[in-house]
Amino acid sequence: MSRIGNLPIDIPQGVTVTVDGNNVVTVKGANGELSQPIHKDITVSVEDNVIYVKRSSDAKFQKSIHGLSRSLIANMVEGVSKGFQKTLEIHGVGYRAQKQGKKLVLTVGYSHPVEIEEADGVEFEVPSANRIIVKGIDKQKVGAMAAKIRGTRPPEPYKGKGIRYENERIIRKEGKTGA
Repeated sequence: MSRIGNLPIDIPQGVTVTVDGNNVVTVKGANGELSQPIHKDITVSVEDNVIYVKRSSDAKFQKSIHGLSRSLIANMVEGVSKGFQKTLEIHGVGYRAQKQGKKLVLTVGYSHPVEIEEADGVEFEVPSANRIIVKGIDKQKVGAMAAKIRGTRPPEPYKGKGIRYENERIIRKEGKTGA
């Protein structure tokens, strides 16, 4: 029994959900439109502003994609209504970020500045030189872009310098001791 897959998804005000014959779920809202193909063994139905996700049998594969399908649809509904965001913090002397047009320019200790372009449906905000906010309606794209930014200079365990997620705890190591 899938605990997540059996939960119904409430559709907020201003969001429309349609399921076509090829089992493609399309969600339209105030922030934009997302669509996702769902496996043919999963049935998606919309009744009275509630989405129900059901599987065709109790086979292992159907059980494994039941909760996944429900989570993907729930994330689309939340994305077009509220949106998603990830906040990154930059720690280190001289490390900073700035936005130039549609590019994020990072100065993080390399001999050159690192430039990252905004992807479709993802935008950057730089409220201060050491904070970056990645926003968008697609949870997967927002997470992937935040991981790409963090990957340019991941936090190191000795001094904690680098780019980290907000509230991420870095396990610190002790440095060398003189013998």
